[in-house]
Amino acid sequence: MVALFQPSINQNWGSLSFVSTLYLCPVLDRLMDKVPKKWQAEVRLGLQEALVNAVKHGNNLDPLKVVSVRYKTSGTHYWWVIEDQGGGFDFQHPCGCEDSDDEVAVSDCGRGLYILRQIFDEVQWSRGGRELHLRKRADRWFGLPLVG
Repeated sequence: MVALFQPSINQNWGSLSFVSTLYLCPVLDRLMDKVPKKWQAEVRLGLQEALVNAVKHGNNLDPLKVVSVRYKTSGTHYWWVIEDQGGGFDFQHPCGCEDSDDEVAVSDCGRGLYILRQIFDEVQWSRGGRELHLRKRADRWFGLPLVG
């Protein structure tokens, strides 16, 4: 069963915003604060990919636009909501084609989306592709982190 992730105003969410820049180290450090060491390399890679996409493809590196991130930890579950100020994109067919996931994964435009789907347990877009919802369960009994 897949539960849709809908943040509530009553929940205890952290938030941060930053201007469109690819200098993401301090942002990533803050977002990784509570992630267990075992999962940090993998989650950091995924968050970096998501943030770069928001800055580069969403906001077109426009320093007048910002990226906003809401984040929450609850037990072994981690959520991030990343929103840019761009025009959005067709997340159903990100390359403007009907390719299968495997074909899109090897194309330049699908590599980042493929990485996100491999790292996070839930990847969803809303607001016309301007808002990305990510969820990671760090207590999976099966397998190990992909990156280590």
